[in-house]
Amino acid sequence: MAENKICSQSQRDVVCIEANRVLDSCRDRDCFEEVGVYLTDFGREIIEHTGNVRVKCAEIAWTCITVDPVQFNRGFYTVNIRFFLSLKFEACVGGRNQEFEGVTALDKKVVLFGGECGSGTFHSGSCDNPCDPEPTSHDTNSPKASVDVASPVVLSAHIAEVRDSSCCCNLCCCADEIPQRACRNLGAPLCRDFGERVLVVSIGIFSVVRLTRPGQFLVSASEYSVPDKECSCGEDKDPCCLFRSMDFPSEEFSCAAYAPRLTSSADGRCGCRGDRNF
Repeated sequence: MAENKICSQSQRDVVCIEANRVLDSCRDRDCFEEVGVYLTDFGREIIEHTGNVRVKCAEIAWTCITVDPVQFNRGFYTVNIRFFLSLKFEACVGGRNQEFEGVTALDKKVVLFGGECGSGTFHSGSCDNPCDPEPTSHDTNSPKASVDVASPVVLSAHIAEVRDSSCCCNLCCCADEIPQRACRNLGAPLCRDFGERVLVVSIGIFSVVRLTRPGQFLVSASEYSVPDKECSCGEDKDPCCLFRSMDFPSEEFSCAAYAPRLTSSADGRCGCRGDRNF
């Protein structure tokens, strides 16, 4: 296929752009043990009549992130992260496999350097009515936090008796605090209490957290030129023509392309502050 020339190399210039600058970032691996799962009435009825369950899939349905300044330590901020996970289970009841869903919440907190900024940022177009008495919306001087998360790793799942003294059900919130977006696949409201038996899971989370601020940067740029390549979508009489011209996606069949780079912490500490070297 012909090479697509987008920019003219002879018309370079230095321009100013606005982009988010990463001030601090860290990676972490968190193991959340014995976390209680909120179920619907159907799910709670199933665990009352079975002794063995397995997790079919788990995904992060919603995330709540807040950034708070650290007192007496200027420039540093606490990033509070709450993951809401949607899980699908399978259990054997009466000789038949039954599937049911549940939701759990995981809390994570890290401290990163976010710098200081004494000004706020106002945006045009945020107030359509100039006579509106409400103030124009703007960004505060706090940095923005972003979290990249890999697919959750379910380590174990079992049913525990609430009356058992060894039952340790870790909960960071109640059922009323779980947002509706995290419960969109349940089809029924969550139970507020657990009853006599509770379903607990242990989950591993790989994450990368970063703090960013907007900034202005000078970069080398080129003016846009008309591409040399012509648009083509194949002939109507031969729908396989375009498909035959595509390169074979070999990387899609390589497991190594998606394997995360794992490193062990020498001191055994968990948390982002102790493992920042990538």
